[in-house]
Amino acid sequence: MRYDPEDLPWRVKLAYLATNAVARTCIGTALALPYRLRVPFMGWIMSRIVGPAAGFHRRAVDHIAFAMPHLPHAEHQRIARESLGNVGRTLIENYSTRTLLARQKDAPIEGPGFDAMVKATETGQPVILVTGHFGNYEALRAALVGRGFKVGGLYRDMSNPYFNAHYVRTMQAFGGPVFPRGRKGTAGFVRHLKSGGQLVLLFDQHVYQAPVLDFLGHPAHTAVSAAELALRYDALLVPFYGIRNADGLSFQCVMENPIPHSDALTMTQAMNDSISARIRSNPAQWLWVARRWRAGSH
Repeated sequence: MRYDPEDLPWRVKLAYLATNAVARTCIGTALALPYRLRVPFMGWIMSRIVGPAAGFHRRAVDHIAFAMPHLPHAEHQRIARESLGNVGRTLIENYSTRTLLARQKDAPIEGPGFDAMVKATETGQPVILVTGHFGNYEALRAALVGRGFKVGGLYRDMSNPYFNAHYVRTMQAFGGPVFPRGRKGTAGFVRHLKSGGQLVLLFDQHVYQAPVLDFLGHPAHTAVSAAELALRYDALLVPFYGIRNADGLSFQCVMENPIPHSDALTMTQAMNDSISARIRSNPAQWLWVARRWRAGSH
């Protein structure tokens, strides 16, 4: 839903203006720094100041303890802190569009999914790239854009319209078409797909009334729309990830085997299994602050 600032209650409007002012100050300060400093700077701001102050750290720790109770509390704390650091790094990387595109232009892409995508594109078959809030998927999208692919995406407007206005521009700056959720955006999204285009869908968020599937060993409402679209338009369904390396700046870009077409539930569970394996291998790279398990599952 797109929010008109003029329709907001004045208290909400002031809160959104203040939040946006703080965000723009942090982003502007970071952008004034060299890239190798701005990325860890924003990671530190988010993990050490914004995250704890906003209650994000505590929420992330609770979610990690729920999903990974076998780990000691100190490890829950560390994963939460590094997860929030990844959020800050990802945010400023995506605002540094030109630099990220330049850095990723010739970045290696691993996995069988890339060759499958190239073959699909040559025959005009649509491709749906599925991923989650893990590492920075825009790093791999930038690598694909650098190779000439016009990878589009579907985004959800943020509740804060002032922040949303400039954040959407960062997604548009990557070169592929982006579409807002809603009737008009979905229509454009489908047209791009039917024309043989490539699109990104993130599937690791709670969706009310969606089917309940296993996610990290626990039941979680999971949207099956990506699988349904793949079946409807005979699109390749490829899990892909931009995995942050130990240096905090570079990425391992991986495109896994396409998920075989069967039925929407089976295919979506395969997507859940894919990202769950990635999270277990690198738990600090997932967005633990998100309320993934709700309504009877957590």
